[in-house]
Amino acid sequence: MAKDPVNNLNVLSQDLLPTPQQIKTALPLTEDAQRTVLRGREAVRRILDHQDHRLFVVVGPCSIHDIPAAKEYAARLKRLAEEVGDTLYLIMRVYFEKPRTTVGWKGLINDPFMDDSFHIEKGLYLARELLLHLADMGLPAATEALDPITPQYLSDLITWTAIGARTTESQTHREMASGLSTPLGFKNGTDGGLTAAINALQSAARAHHFLGINQEGQCAVFRTRGNRYGHIVLRGGNGRPNYDSVSIAMAEKELAAAKLPPNIAVDCSHGNSNKDFSLQPLVAENCVNQILEGNRSIVALMLESYLHAGNQPIPADLSQLKYGVSVTDACIDWETTEKLLRGAREKLKDVLPARHAAGKQR
Repeated sequence: MAKDPVNNLNVLSQDLLPTPQQIKTALPLTEDAQRTVLRGREAVRRILDHQDHRLFVVVGPCSIHDIPAAKEYAARLKRLAEEVGDTLYLIMRVYFEKPRTTVGWKGLINDPFMDDSFHIEKGLYLARELLLHLADMGLPAATEALDPITPQYLSDLITWTAIGARTTESQTHREMASGLSTPLGFKNGTDGGLTAAINALQSAARAHHFLGINQEGQCAVFRTRGNRYGHIVLRGGNGRPNYDSVSIAMAEKELAAAKLPPNIAVDCSHGNSNKDFSLQPLVAENCVNQILEGNRSIVALMLESYLHAGNQPIPADLSQLKYGVSVTDACIDWETTEKLLRGAREKLKDVLPARHAAGKQR
């Protein structure tokens, strides 16, 4: 860049991205894909409104780094979704952006070739192509909204959105959430406290005005009506899980005090598993047992799951990457995932309709 004594002192270069409309023109929303998205959002809304007895389950890799492996996982998940769909509504976790505590790989969109080349424009195309593939096959997708510009490129293919623990306190993300077309979950803060997430839910449900880009890539002022389909996601924090019955009851009281619906999703990973991926099934089973014992507020679970268990560092020689193994947080393997979800369906298939019927009578 030309020398300027005032502006961009620490900026090396600027590269223009294709506009959202250009990428959507190259990879347009098909009728089948639109049908998947609309049905998925409506299913989640009905679950949150307690009009659908099922739980929704956001399940999939911690992050997407290998498109063929993600597609293989999706094909397996689609078959399982059809099998357990009377009780569990499965949504594939498709995370392309990763917040980092310090530094590290920031995800497929930011660095699709995992070599610090940062071809963000190629990452956007790859992300949209994968989401379109999933929607065309009838599998709904969930993602984390991290960069406030990215949703303009991808959000028409998303069924459910997460706002992460590090960004729940961010005004930018609360404003963005107020305009998203998807139901969304705010995670409790990394300290385990619920205050930030409850404040975020109240904020996102209201109208906002903020700056963003439109489909033509122009800066614009967005005016939103608010998103009433927000809910809290309990993910633990500071070494303390918060999925147990006492923590759930306390969350219910705080939601009631804030005049928010008693809808709770439990993230079975992160702080709730003490960052031990192998404990995720125990967390999920505990939540299932709470429902068996009469809980009415747990409406969703989140699981980090991939083809193979564990995780791996990103090697200098990318040919050494193990297929179907996470490069970020460790995941449970497919066999464990299948067993867990089939078991949950078997335990809940009669209980959830009864829970729903009892709620309607109140």
